[in-house]
Amino acid sequence: MDDYRELKESIDQIELVDAHAHNIVALDSSFPFIGTFSEATGDALSFAPHSLSFKRNLREVAQLYGTQVSLEAIEEHRQTSGLHSFTSKCFQEARISALLIDDGLKLDKKHDIAWHKDFVPFVGRVLRIETLAELILDEESPPDASSWNLDSFTKAFVERLNSLVPEVVALKTIAAYRSGLDIDTHVSEQVAEKGLAEVLQAGKPVRIGNKGLIDYILTRSLEVAERCDFPLQIHTGFGDRDLDLRLANPLHLRTLLEDKRFAKCRIVLLHASYPFSKEASFLSSVYPQVYLDFGLAVPKLSVHGMVSSVKELLDLASTKKVMFSTDGYASPETYYLGAKKAREVIFLVLREACASGDLSLKEAIDAAKDIFSRNAIGFYKLDIGTDSSSRISLKSEIKEPDVQEDSSSFVRIIWVDTSGQQRCRAVQAQRFNKSVKKNGVGLTRAAMGMPSCTDAPAEETKLTGVGEIRLVPDLSTKRTIPWTKQESMVLADMLVKPGEAWEYCPRETLRRVTKVLKDEFDLVMNAGFENEFYLLKNVVRDGKEEYVPFDFGPYSSTSSFDAASPIFHEIVPALESLNIVVEQFHAEAGKGQFEVSLGYTVASDAADNLVYTREVIRSVARKHGLLATFVPKYDLCDIGSGSHVHLSLWKNGENVFPASDKSSAHGMSSIGEEFVAGVLFHLSSILAVIAPLPNSYDRLQPNTWSGAFHCWGKENREAAIRTASPPGAPDGLVTNFEIKSFDGTANPHFGLAVIMAAGIDGLRRHLQLPEPIDINPADVAATLKRLPESLSEAVDALDKDQVLHELLGQKLLVAIKGVRKAEVEYYSKNPEASKQLIHRY
Repeated sequence: MDDYRELKESIDQIELVDAHAHNIVALDSSFPFIGTFSEATGDALSFAPHSLSFKRNLREVAQLYGTQVSLEAIEEHRQTSGLHSFTSKCFQEARISALLIDDGLKLDKKHDIAWHKDFVPFVGRVLRIETLAELILDEESPPDASSWNLDSFTKAFVERLNSLVPEVVALKTIAAYRSGLDIDTHVSEQVAEKGLAEVLQAGKPVRIGNKGLIDYILTRSLEVAERCDFPLQIHTGFGDRDLDLRLANPLHLRTLLEDKRFAKCRIVLLHASYPFSKEASFLSSVYPQVYLDFGLAVPKLSVHGMVSSVKELLDLASTKKVMFSTDGYASPETYYLGAKKAREVIFLVLREACASGDLSLKEAIDAAKDIFSRNAIGFYKLDIGTDSSSRISLKSEIKEPDVQEDSSSFVRIIWVDTSGQQRCRAVQAQRFNKSVKKNGVGLTRAAMGMPSCTDAPAEETKLTGVGEIRLVPDLSTKRTIPWTKQESMVLADMLVKPGEAWEYCPRETLRRVTKVLKDEFDLVMNAGFENEFYLLKNVVRDGKEEYVPFDFGPYSSTSSFDAASPIFHEIVPALESLNIVVEQFHAEAGKGQFEVSLGYTVASDAADNLVYTREVIRSVARKHGLLATFVPKYDLCDIGSGSHVHLSLWKNGENVFPASDKSSAHGMSSIGEEFVAGVLFHLSSILAVIAPLPNSYDRLQPNTWSGAFHCWGKENREAAIRTASPPGAPDGLVTNFEIKSFDGTANPHFGLAVIMAAGIDGLRRHLQLPEPIDINPADVAATLKRLPESLSEAVDALDKDQVLHELLGQKLLVAIKGVRKAEVEYYSKNPEASKQLIHRY
């Protein structure tokens, strides 16, 4: 065992990507808890407690909860603990960092996908195509109000599928359950039409079992998957008694796999295809588009069965094409068991591969990382990383339940406008659940044209009060508000109509640029923010109210921290309850200034986290009678506040920013250097987005830790861009870079999007960095170019930057520049008005 301790420890430390699972149900669901341990139903369930896997899994759960080994004792523990409590425990022990849920499984009182976000940082939706088709036939009417025919059904199905594209990460078929895997991708319309008529004639609720119609629906879905670059999950092998196992052999898929139209459509065979694991292994070895997933086989089989099945998958298949999932469903214990047994089984299989000479120890560790995480990240193109030391914090505390649906509970729908102001609309929870979560709320188009000085659109934005868009909640971001348990908050996307994003939407802008980086270079950008802010208290002097610093201690002062400690004792747990990782916090150099540094994560989540972090800090401070402000230069005679951002590039779950060895001149890979060079090249233009106020440039001065000169340096905190080698990084190798000029008034989604766009240009043109500045740039100011010294200069630079216009969108850049010009004009005429910014940021 000692010879393989490193392998065991490596496997135990991996944050898992669970690539196939189902919804958890409420405690009072009619789903029997005994179903956690067996696929059997009805009378067959009475024999389940005598199976090997049942006895083993029952012991595992009893040990987890510290109860007697019996169903009754475990069920009593569940009832007394509460769903959120034992779900938190199961997911904490499972160490699952990402979860893909097929919500098409019919379960009584199942929780929606967003609910699971309380326990897993990333939750994605897998769309079951048969369920979608049945839903359309059950709940919708044909467009012409007549009966359904194949044309009207096809139009409705494809339109609905296309509208759901932004919401899902993969499609799934259960054809194996309905008519078998011998799919005819050239099924005629006449056969499909006849099948549709047969299904409709059977009445409602609709259940599609006709082979011709199933084949037709799957073929149309493959066309969408091919066009949208979606993977397809296919149920293969065993399941419950509805399934004819003879028709679930993946070898039946040959016709589909040979169809050249779908040769590039990524397909994953679920459940290890058990008992056809050898057949699945063969298909994966000869068809480049075929991948394998061993969920359900682990943990539902005996130990011998689990090990044998996974071994058979690896007999021919590449370790780059085998993926983990729990196939968790109904109860969180299924997730825990799937994760626990998968770690044990993979260790046993890889240990034997090492002992037999198939793999070296290093290769086995690498294979484990692929199987448990990296393969799924690449296959499903997930915008997440897998470094367990940074981004993922599985919270052990009990989560608060969702707000109750009564007249006193509200949901805040939050967006961030072009000027960086955070705004919200609030609705009652009942109305939210009834209609708003699907349809959103209306918002004037003028909302994205408003500067900080007025709640009316700036003229040059070309946005007016004419026309309306929809604020549609992204349910994956819905959270219970930590400081007022009667409310929830959710971030919104801006849509013109269902399925069509508005070109001014900040979150969609970041997604769009992220997709370019992923599609062209197979890269994901991660980001982590340092939030600097002032805590101010209200005092009355000479009969006038004014705000003054809460404290006067110096940088990292223990007494300042002691004074603010009661506030941080609320801020940090509140952030952690939102699944936001807090790395450190301390007093900063300004009077009453503090900093909260967040762990890094994929850019879109980092931007979302920053929005919620600002909400938490301001709200908790308000509870304590203080005002927290992120204004860049609250006091012209004191140090400014920034939102320094740290950035890195990842590929298949690995940080590709560091050089592969110490031979690199700057400690960066060529990819890393080209990306940073692009950011440096466009930095003057970028400032118009990440330093959006005239007040921002009062902060961007030499010798103020803000980066006033157009240069970069290694661990140089006066350079505009600093490359970093944090503790734990190999000596001389760079793991990330920091941009100092990003401040707390910037829209985080626009800010990361413009930085990413600049980096993409660097990669496209293979730009190279100049020599780093290894001294204070102010000491060699005569040899360096200053970054823009005013917002006007930054806007001029952006106006001339055609690359950023092309990547971010012409109309959006017009709006951004229009807002900035309005800021310049207003504050130049009303300089004292800057003092009121503390109430907006």
